Amino acid sequence: MDFELVDMTHPQQNRVLPDGGIDIRDPPPTDMLNEETLTPEALARNAPGLETVVELLNQPALARVYVYVCYWGPVTPPEVMDNLDLSKSTTYEYVDRLVDLGLIDRDGSTRPQQLTAEPLVLVEQQLPIIITPTVLHAFALQEVDEDVAYFVDRHGIGKLVAALRGAGLHFAGKTTQRMVASDIDVRDADAMLIVYALVPALAVGRDHDPYFEYLFPDVHDQMDLPDPKETETTPAEPQDDEREE
Repeated sequence: MDFELVDMTHPQQNRVLPDGGIDIRDPPPTDMLNEETLTPEALARNAPGLETVVELLNQPALARVYVYVCYWGPVTPPEVMDNLDLSKSTTYEYVDRLVDLGLIDRDGSTRPQQLTAEPLVLVEQQLPIIITPTVLHAFALQEVDEDVAYFVDRHGIGKLVAALRGAGLHFAGKTTQRMVASDIDVRDADAMLIVYALVPALAVGRDHDPYFEYLFPDVHDQMDLPDPKETETTPAEPQDDEREE
């Protein structure tokens, strides 16, 4: 399922701020909030999507499993376990939780079970805030990459999204690492560290995230990135012989 929160009251704007939405561009118009949009029924309809995103952003390990199934599905729980180096109990715990959240579909008619997941997208143009599988992948990298974990611990999730945008611009030849550091207000050393640590999220996202252009409308086809298989923190794609076992 897709969770999409898009401001439909204003024309589409392609400009994405370098800070990834940390600074509010303009206050939202007051006519966006009215009796109809603020009814308990309307708020309740949006609640599951919001809760899902919040849970993924609070649990990078859970986000990592979701992104893997989203990108490589259909996959089996043993493939998730092997390729993400998880224990059997942890794998099924995460899969069960993602099924409960409505993020993963589990086909129990086959043995082993087949897991699939639809890409999630949340867009709020007023801030702007953009959450796609690429963003969730970047967030999940802190589970396996100390540089990403350090950056999130020091600067937070918001600046990680900003750094992801900056990294994309850097690999498209539009900016330098020093400029990224200045744009998102971090040390030069931290910018250099995170720009290269986010390569797996960019490389895989470009090939598998249908909403990749939401974050990179101007440079999505201009990035000079390595083959995803060459990046150490990219989970391996299940092989055909694994699926046949």
